[in-house]
Amino acid sequence: MGVTDGTVLERPLIEFCYKKDELDDPLIAKEHIFAFNWATEEEIKIIEEMTFRINDFMSGMCRGVGIKLVDFKLEFGICKKTDELVLADEISPDTCRLWDLKTNKKLDKDRFRRDLGNIEEAYEEVLNRLNLTI
Repeated sequence: MGVTDGTVLERPLIEFCYKKDELDDPLIAKEHIFAFNWATEEEIKIIEEMTFRINDFMSGMCRGVGIKLVDFKLEFGICKKTDELVLADEISPDTCRLWDLKTNKKLDKDRFRRDLGNIEEAYEEVLNRLNLTI
């Protein structure tokens, strides 16, 4: 959209994509979701509320260890056993764009996408900053 990479927006932006590899996961409007009965208005409301809560938590957690959460993707689905809407994918450096707060060093999958090298070291740095182990 012509926005400089890493631009901080006034408020979080939620985009919906149709998860279909052969179509390159196209951006879709809520109207598509409702027209094709992929989710109800209530489910979209829940997804948006959960996404904003996750964003608030993740942003604060990352900021606390010197990482800027640039953006992330979430995947939701319906649990077959309970028929409940659930977060259906992991949250990791593979699904987030994470930059060092001071240097903007990329600590995520962009290291692979942009052929920057040292992807494993970057992931380990995120783990270490979060005081986590494998």
